[in-house]
Amino acid sequence: MATYTPMIQQYLQVKADYQDAFLFFRLGDFYEMFFDDALKASVELEITLTSREGGGEERIPMCGVPYHSASQYIERLIEKGYKVAICEQTEEPKQAKGVVKREVVQLITPGTMMEGRGLSEKENNYIATFSIFEQESFGFGYSDLTTGESKVTLLEGDTELLLNEIALSGAKEIVISATAPESMQNKIRERFGATLSFEEKEEISGSYQHLLNKLNDPKLSTTIARLFNYLYRTQNRSLDHLQIVAPYEIQQFMKIDYYSKRNLELTETIRSKGKKGSLLWLLDETKTAMGGRLLKQWIDRPLIQKKDIVRRQSLVEAFLTHYFERQEIREKLTEVYDLERLAGRVAFGNVNARDLIQLKRSLQQIPALKETISQLNHDEAERLAERLDPCEEIVDLLERAIVDNPPLSIKDGNLIRDGYHEELDKYRDASRNGKTWIAQLEKEEREKTGIKSLKVGYNRVFGYYIEVTRANLHLLQEGQYERKQTLTNAERFITPALKEKEALILQAEEKSVELEYDLFTEVREYVKEYIPRLQELAKTVSEIDVLQCFATVSEERHYVKPSFSN
Repeated sequence: MATYTPMIQQYLQVKADYQDAFLFFRLGDFYEMFFDDALKASVELEITLTSREGGGEERIPMCGVPYHSASQYIERLIEKGYKVAICEQTEEPKQAKGVVKREVVQLITPGTMMEGRGLSEKENNYIATFSIFEQESFGFGYSDLTTGESKVTLLEGDTELLLNEIALSGAKEIVISATAPESMQNKIRERFGATLSFEEKEEISGSYQHLLNKLNDPKLSTTIARLFNYLYRTQNRSLDHLQIVAPYEIQQFMKIDYYSKRNLELTETIRSKGKKGSLLWLLDETKTAMGGRLLKQWIDRPLIQKKDIVRRQSLVEAFLTHYFERQEIREKLTEVYDLERLAGRVAFGNVNARDLIQLKRSLQQIPALKETISQLNHDEAERLAERLDPCEEIVDLLERAIVDNPPLSIKDGNLIRDGYHEELDKYRDASRNGKTWIAQLEKEEREKTGIKSLKVGYNRVFGYYIEVTRANLHLLQEGQYERKQTLTNAERFITPALKEKEALILQAEEKSVELEYDLFTEVREYVKEYIPRLQELAKTVSEIDVLQCFATVSEERHYVKPSFSN
C-alpha cells in the first residue's frame, strides 16, 4: 500500500471496512470508485471506465458519478441487491493539512432505503433478522426503517417455519450471524433473492433499550438487538422514529405457508409477480399509502380470533351503512400524505420544507375527519375518532414559519415566512431596499448620461456593475466611472456608492440564507418531538382507511357479512 498516493491509501483504508459495498468516495463534485468497484460499477451502471495514476506501476481503474445526481445511480445499485457506502469529506479542503479527512457517513442497503423509486408507496420495506437457539427454536424479527415499526416472535419448529416467516415479511435484506449454517444462507438467497448482511453483536445498547420494554423473553430481546445494532452501526444518524418493538405470536393469525400464499395469489400473481390480478389488487380501495400498507399486512396475516373478526366486521358495517359520511371520509383521506414515512424522514434529518407543508396539510384534515367518524353512531368508531390527534401545535408552528410553496432545497433560502423572525426580516429589508436602490440608480444614470441602453447588472464573479456598450462610451465623462471589466462589445464600470451598496446587499442575502437554514432546522427539531404522536395518528388513519376500503368494495361488489356458527 506504501507505493500508492496518500489519497489512494486513504481510499483503501476506508474500503477495507466495506468490502461488501460499493464505496462512493467524494472527490470535489464527484463520487469516485476505484479498482474492482470501478470495473463492476461501469458495467452495472453503464458509465465510462477510465483510469488514473495512483503512485504504483500500473494505472488504477476509475469511474465516477456527479454527487448532485448520485441518488439515481445509488437506487439502481440497490435495486440490483448491492450496498453503497457514502464516504464524504469531513473537513474543508482549505483547512486540511495533507489529504482531506473523509469517512463513511451512511451505508445504504436494500433494507435501509429511506427514499427513491425502489420504495413502493403501499408496501413496507422490511429488513429482517433471525437467531438460532437450541432444539429447533428460532427468534425472528423485522423492521421498516421508513416507518419505524418493528416486530419480533419466537418460532418452535423446523427451518421451514422460519423460512415461511421470512417469506411473509417480504424482507429485502436479512441480518444474521456469520456463523449461521451455510446451507440455510444458500436457501435464503435461492428462495427469496434477499441480500444477506452480518452482525455479531447481540448485546442490548442503552440507546434503544427503551424500545424493548414490551419484550419479556431474553431471546426476543437478543434477536431484535442484532438488527438494531446493525441499523445504528450502518446509518450513523438519529433513529428517534423507531417505535417500541411489538411481540407477536404466529398462533394469533391464520397459518398460510409460502407455497399456499403464492398459489392463492394473495398479494401478487404467479405469472407476472405483480399486484394486478391478486386479491390485494381486487380489494385495494385505500386512499393513503399508509392504508395500502396496512391492507397488505391484514391480507398477509388474516385474523383467527372470533372477537377480533367480529369487531372488524362491525366497523366495516358502520362505514357501509353511512354512505355520505364514508364519502366525506374518503375525500379527506385523499388529502392525507404518508404520515409514517414523513415522521421517519423528520427523524432521519432528510425532510425538506415541502415535506413539512405536506405534513401541515395532512394534519389540517384531522379535525373534520374526527367529526365525521363521530357521526357513525358506533362505539368502536367513536374510540377510533378519540384516537385522532390533530397535533395543533405542529400546524400552528408550520403555518407561522414555512411559506406555502417552498423550494426543494433547504439551503438556498426563501423557506421562512416574513414576520416569523425579527432578525431575518431586517436582513430581507436590507436586501430588498438595496435592490430598489439599484433599480433607481439605473434610471438616474440613464438620464444623467443620456445612454438609454445603460444597465446595472450582476454576476457571481464580479458582483454589481454598470454596463455601457462600446458605441456609447464617448458619452461618458472622463473619470465618471471606475473601469471593472472589458467585454467584446461593452465596458463594465463601478462607482464607490454601488460598491458600498453591493457589500450591504450581498452580506444581507448571505446572512439571510444562513439564518433561514438555522430556523428551518429548529422547526424540524420541534416537529421531531412529536414523532410518537404522529406515528399513533398514522396507525389510526391507516385503520380508518382500510375499514372504509372494505365498506366501499363490499357495496360496489355486493359482498355480504358472513355470520358465525359453532
